Amino acid sequence: MKLESQSFADGQAIPPEFAFARPAPEGHVTFAGNRSPHLAWSDVPAETRSFALVCVDHDAPAVGDDVNREDRTVPHDTERAEFYHWGIVDLSAELRELPAGACGEGVVPRGKSDPPGPPGTRQARQDYTSWFEGDEAMEGTYHGYDGPAPPWNDERVHNYHFTLYALDVERLPLPEDFHPTDILSEITGHVLAEATLTGTYTQNVALAEGTG
Repeated sequence: MKLESQSFADGQAIPPEFAFARPAPEGHVTFAGNRSPHLAWSDVPAETRSFALVCVDHDAPAVGDDVNREDRTVPHDTERAEFYHWGIVDLSAELRELPAGACGEGVVPRGKSDPPGPPGTRQARQDYTSWFEGDEAMEGTYHGYDGPAPPWNDERVHNYHFTLYALDVERLPLPEDFHPTDILSEITGHVLAEATLTGTYTQNVALAEGTG
């Protein structure tokens, strides 16, 4: 199975149009376009009955002590953890494409309670929910796609992995409120094929300039 995008090439930078935040001259960052990217897939197993999609950043700092601090950076070798940006299930077996913006566009403070998407699909509660806990302006439950917003002082470029799974079941037995990790648990034993597309993103202006 093959997964590709018109929004960014595999291994290349994700444009700010598809990110939650982007660098800014004042305050370091500001909200970005936050559109869900275009995705298309092919070479699908004939037995496929549905698809599931998960987007995860494996480069998120495991501890937030250094994050977005004026007096320090997040060291390249600091311990890292997973940050889930998206999970969508019950994509029709006939579907072969998600247009840009089909599953979200723009930043919605406190989260999208009913994100857009193809009919019949369900979208997970992702990790901005926990990230914004205690933030008076942003705290809420975040469903659907919300794109990259890595620390502006991080020494590491983050990698965002979009993985599509072809499944032998039409619908996953998930609760009403579920997380992308629940998707990964439920698809065990049901995956016919999978494909991953990776995009990169940084808000560290010096790092972006240094890497061209």
